[in-house]
Amino acid sequence: MNQTPQQSTPGPVDIVIMAAGKGTRMKSRLPKVLHRLAGRALLAHVAGTAGRIGARDVVVVTGHGAAEVEAAMAGGIAGATLRFARQEPQLGTGHAVLQAAPLLPDDGTVVVLSGDVPLIGEDTLRALVAASAGQRLALLTIEFDDPTGYGRVIRSAAAGDVTAVVEHKDASEAQRAVREIYSGVMAVPARLLKGWLARLDNKNAQGEYYLTDVVKLAAADGVPVVAHITTDALQVAGINSPAQLAALERAWQLRQADALMAQGVRLADPARFDLRGTLECATDVEIDVNCVFEGTVSLGEGVRIGANCVIANARIDAGAVIHPFTHIDGEKAGVTVGAGALIGPFARLRPGAQLGAEVHIGNFVEVKNSTLAAGAKANHLAYLGDATVGERVNYGAGAITANYDGANKHRTVIGDDVHVGSNCVLVAPITLGAGGTIGGGSTINKSTEPGALTVSRAKQVSFANWKRPQKKPKA
Repeated sequence: MNQTPQQSTPGPVDIVIMAAGKGTRMKSRLPKVLHRLAGRALLAHVAGTAGRIGARDVVVVTGHGAAEVEAAMAGGIAGATLRFARQEPQLGTGHAVLQAAPLLPDDGTVVVLSGDVPLIGEDTLRALVAASAGQRLALLTIEFDDPTGYGRVIRSAAAGDVTAVVEHKDASEAQRAVREIYSGVMAVPARLLKGWLARLDNKNAQGEYYLTDVVKLAAADGVPVVAHITTDALQVAGINSPAQLAALERAWQLRQADALMAQGVRLADPARFDLRGTLECATDVEIDVNCVFEGTVSLGEGVRIGANCVIANARIDAGAVIHPFTHIDGEKAGVTVGAGALIGPFARLRPGAQLGAEVHIGNFVEVKNSTLAAGAKANHLAYLGDATVGERVNYGAGAITANYDGANKHRTVIGDDVHVGSNCVLVAPITLGAGGTIGGGSTINKSTEPGALTVSRAKQVSFANWKRPQKKPKA
């Protein structure tokens, strides 16, 4: 049996990602490669891996929904030159790579990937490129107990050399008994690949140009074909249906949960945990069920996250407690929750919310683009937008900052130790002096002096024996 040679990567690496298929079994208008796994498009996973292994050029072969797929890649790939090749009509995998061939320099090693196989690993690809060594055709293979539907890796009886890959529909009964299958991932010198692609034909059960036929062409030309065998089925799992997508999502999430628990994170139920980005956790972090983490999230020592929270692009410092059903979304501006803060339940922190130590944000409180200093409290039913809030401020129920005049946003500044009563409207731009008190139900549109009591209410009037309007009797 072939052994993977231990050699350094020979020259530049170029990637071809096949992303032209319709994905009929997805039963969706969305191109298959744009369906999402762990919060990102399948194609984005593959392209990201291509960038991380230092690819020089990445050629994405598009076809069905080409304009939409290409638009989704508009941000490019870090460190690589992104190009597109159209496959119209779609005549098989060999035909797909043939469309990319003119864009591939002759001096590189080409790695062929599939846009619907999202979890291929960086180390695996590096090992495959090393196996190719600039002179071999290297295939990524795996053994399945049930290989139905996959191309079988055929080896010579004497030496165990790879001589062909036979697609399931074209395989004999003896060949179908083979458990080693080709994953769809290969590494091959570009100068050799181009010649083999030009010699492909479609004389097979599906009338397609199979990329796998380059194996027998390589063997016929005396070019060694080596197999790098993986045992990680997730890395080679493809997506063809919503059921497969859901199964891979759950398998991937469980793997991420296991990794966090190995670091000491306490998950109430790893089967009810979703990570759609990166999550860094210090010691003694606890996460309850049905929590979703997106973007970049950092949890400090002893942080507790209650059930059913959604947290994106946020830093939560040591000892903070995020009560159930809280929604934190920092987007590009980010959110910071200070040490020992108490947030929720049912709170919402929007981009630019910067909360100091021991801040309390209670149920049905929304904070956007606002800074709250240590010890400030807004415990229920309130809105703080575009505000600077001092230390130990008590912000009453039903109070809001009226920060938008219909054209521009304005800022509200609330000094230290201010008490804002319930149901107040603070019309920005405005500054409330330190230590002041705003009487409940007031609408404040002028700045206040430090230490002052400010009240702005209509005079209370009562009308004795008031009769409410009555409905007219029906005719």
